[in-house]
Parts: sequence; C-alpha cells; structure tokens
Amino acid sequence: IAQLKCVEYAYIYDSISRVTQKMESKRPKLDYSAVTTSKALHVPSEEELVKVLTEGLKKNFEEVSVSFEQCPDLTQAPYHLASKGICGNPRLVDVGGVPNLVPVVKRGKIYNLKDVAKAIGLPAAFFVGAGAGSSRLVGVNCELMPNTHIGNKEINTHFAKVDPKTNEIVLEHYESNEFGLLGNFLATDGLADGPVLKIEVETRTGDENFVACIRKTLDAFYGKEKPVGLGGVFVIEAGTAKLHVMPNFSDGPLKTDEDVEKWLQFFNCHSPLTCLSVLISSDPGLDLRIDHTHCFSSHGEGGHYHNDTTPKDVKYCAYFQVAHEIYRVDPPAETHQVGRD
Repeated sequence: IAQLKCVEYAYIYDSISRVTQKMESKRPKLDYSAVTTSKALHVPSEEELVKVLTEGLKKNFEEVSVSFEQCPDLTQAPYHLASKGICGNPRLVDVGGVPNLVPVVKRGKIYNLKDVAKAIGLPAAFFVGAGAGSSRLVGVNCELMPNTHIGNKEINTHFAKVDPKTNEIVLEHYESNEFGLLGNFLATDGLADGPVLKIEVETRTGDENFVACIRKTLDAFYGKEKPVGLGGVFVIEAGTAKLHVMPNFSDGPLKTDEDVEKWLQFFNCHSPLTCLSVLISSDPGLDLRIDHTHCFSSHGEGGHYHNDTTPKDVKYCAYFQVAHEIYRVDPPAETHQVGRD
C-alpha cells in the first residue's frame, strides 16, 4: 500500500510539474534586456560593517552579536534553502513593483526567474527573496517565498494564500520559477565557499523590526551616496510575529495606505519562521522597494513579515550576503509610494 501511495504521489507531482511547465511556456514575452538597468553598490569592509551594525542594533535589541563567518550549509534546517550557500557574484534584483498591484492590478505583468537570471548576467543564479506568486498558476493572488536555483533546477519555493472559507493561511510548495507583479531578490552563484554576515539578536527593546533596524542603521552611517545592499535568510527562533497574506485581488481600486491596510489580512504566526529577506539602505534613484521579507515554516504558517509580537521573547539568527550591485527590471512607468510597507 505504501509503495502504491508513493507511486500515486509521484504521478501527481509529475502531472503538476508538466502542467506548470506548459503554462510557463505560454507566458507573455518580455524583452528583459530593454527594461533592465543596474548600479554599483557600496561594499564596506567586514570590520567596519560589523562595528556599524553592532552599534545600531544595540539601540533596538538587548543582546547583539555580529560577525563574518564561513557560510554554513543553508540547505539544512531551519534554513531550508535550495542551495548550500549565498556566496558568489552577489547582487540584488528588484522586478516590477507595487504599482503593478495597486491601485488596480496589472494581471499581464508576468515574469520568470529564468529570464531574470539571464538579464542580470547570472544565467545559473540562485535566488532567494520575496514577491507575488503567479495568479494564473495558483488561481488567486498570493505571497511568494522564492527559493530556487536555476542552475541545478532545485526549487524549494513556497507560497501563502488565504482560504476564503476559513480565512486562514494556506502554505504550500510552489513548483515554478514564474511570478507576477513584483519581486525582490538576492541572486548569487549559490556557493558556500566564502564568508557571510551572521547576525544574532534577542529581546527587542525598540520599536523597529529586525530588518528596518538593520537598514536604517546602514542608511544613517553611509548616507544616500553610499547605498549598501544585503540579502539572505534569517530565522525567528523564538516568539511570534505579525505577518500579512494578500487575499484575492481587490474588487475596487486601493488608493491609499489605509485602503491597502484594510484589504490585507493579518496573522500572528509562531516560531520557528524561516524568512527570506532583501534590503538596501537607500534608493539610488531606481524606484526601489527598500526592504522586503517573506517567511515560511514547517507548520503551515507564512506570509509577509512586519514585526515580532513578543519582543521580550524574540530571537533572530540571520545569514546575509553583501551585494555588489543592484539590477532594476521593468520598473512601472507610473509609480507611487502606496503599499510599500
């Protein structure tokens, strides 16, 4: 019986993969080279970056440890990445944008990480980050946790949607490199042969969330002329966190942050949560989303990270890579700042 079930599951998985590949082959064509620009980012020395972040994080957390260490095997729990490391040609990528979602959704904005990889000059890239799933594959609007290695075809991406009957989170694997509307990524060679930035903090004493504290600390020290970009993975090891999951697309236009807030659905989710995160200290004139983090778990919870909700109990452990450049792909022609929190 067990063998028959294994065969049945394998058949279902293969069927889903074939359908997904067929739909991907029919995706709208975009000349990525014509809509992609890039800028170099400031890369601080390891010693300086450790000092800056330690001083800044201590203003928001009781216990802080910052160091550069040899990259561990991040395929292992609790990180669950699709490649062992986040080293090799690190770059940030911002695709599309929130104006493709609000005030009115642009359903034709469909992208594929295979094409993005070629556009940024890293055709076998390993991607982690945060974005929106393809509604034509999932059937509804959803949060995407991209975690995919184009080179070895390993995909450990997840998506979260809202069950319309129960209003609860549904977290599932996502067997595609297609995404919609927007995405923020760290792209690397996926190697574990170099140093990474390790950050451990406990007990939040300030108001800023973990990611915002890092970003604002970097911005305060390096300023607008020296933007610093980081991307990678962190785990909320203890405590709970406020996440949102987008419901299906709004029937009416979402014109203000208040409209977006009312439309989103918020959840208090439990640790451990694995969070894929991208941030840049300041926007060098590319109309960027300056930070974006999505979380998944092995217990069925996930979504867009806002903050921890148990500051006395919270523990974070992060592995980040310092990006050398940022690529901007297909920025919306008409832009705004609504809904970027």
